[in-house]
Amino acid sequence: MVHRRKLAKELLLPSVLEDDDAESETLQRGEQRSNQTKVGMRGPKGRRSSPDGNVPDSGEGQEEPGADETVITDEDGDTDVELRDRKGPYELTGQACYIKACEKLQVVPASYFLQHMQQSDLLMMHRGLGPKGTKALAVPLVTNTSIQRLNLRDNQMEGLGGAAIAEMLKENCYISDVDLSDNNLGDSGARAIAGMLKDNSTLVSLCLSGNRVTDRSAEHLGVALITNTKLQQLDLSCNALGERAGQILGDSLSENTGLRSLSLAWNCIWGRGAVMLAKGLGGNVFLTTVDLSCNGFGKEGALALGQALKENNVLEELNVSNNRIPSEGAIHLAVGLKVNKTIKFLNMGRNPILNAGCYGVLKSIQENPNSAMEALDFSDITVNQDFEDLYTAVKEIFPALRVNHGGRVGRFRKEKA
Repeated sequence: MVHRRKLAKELLLPSVLEDDDAESETLQRGEQRSNQTKVGMRGPKGRRSSPDGNVPDSGEGQEEPGADETVITDEDGDTDVELRDRKGPYELTGQACYIKACEKLQVVPASYFLQHMQQSDLLMMHRGLGPKGTKALAVPLVTNTSIQRLNLRDNQMEGLGGAAIAEMLKENCYISDVDLSDNNLGDSGARAIAGMLKDNSTLVSLCLSGNRVTDRSAEHLGVALITNTKLQQLDLSCNALGERAGQILGDSLSENTGLRSLSLAWNCIWGRGAVMLAKGLGGNVFLTTVDLSCNGFGKEGALALGQALKENNVLEELNVSNNRIPSEGAIHLAVGLKVNKTIKFLNMGRNPILNAGCYGVLKSIQENPNSAMEALDFSDITVNQDFEDLYTAVKEIFPALRVNHGGRVGRFRKEKA
């Protein structure tokens, strides 16, 4: 029946429709009355029991006007048409469902959502929904079939709101692109999202940037990356993932078969975590774009990346800028570039690699006739005339190669008289 189907879909999110203590007690009392009614619902043939359990005399089987409870069973033979006459027409847009959820959670309905909930793109950034507002929003989204891209950036939904969105995405099979960045989800929200990824098979792009996710969530995210094979783009930038997360995610990436793009920029991955993450990239055969900028890979991490570039034959874009990589680390990374055939864009800007590191990287490309390199970025790193001369020579081999750097030393010096 229509009413039952609607009610069942709403109850798919028990955590979303969770009320305060007083309302919970009211629901429990209502459930007890419903159970008592069902036990004594039908007496002898042609009769119905009264609410107190007694069987009425003949002619008293009909409900009295103003009765509090009306229980409908399959045996009563009510049709969908009859139910619509009693409950009103089934509301397809989900607006009534959303307003009801807002009433239960005591939040003001978002007029923008009511106006755009039937469009393919729902852009609700900076709306200040909060945890309860997000929970109310999640209820109609469970059965929404129009929205495909959902952007809820910067709504302070916190862990509670993130869990509600995660529960919704377990049921919704139409949304494929979700942005939950800058929502202070924390580890509790991240764990809920990771649990969702184990069940969801339609999500293609997910952004969790700027959510204070730490190493405590790494194990859950790692398992999700191994299990999920549909997610293609994952953004975990601007969080607090550290050495432990690097180790776990490295192991997961070596087994992941879905991701094409991964961003771990602006985290705290260094030391052993950087090494293990680089090894994971070496074993991955699906990722084409990886952003590791603003971490702490250093010399050891660069050495591991060089080895990964020897093994990986899929990666096309790699960003390792701002990673405290010294000139020795750049030379180690360049060893992998001598044999790599797929890297097209490499960003090593704002590392202390000096002219020697830039020269070593460019030299390795010159020595690799099968190199696919199209752009090198050495932003804020000054080079000397030797580098410029080498670049001129490399351009003859790879005329499309573009190199960006922080300028040539001595270019603006005045010649001595």
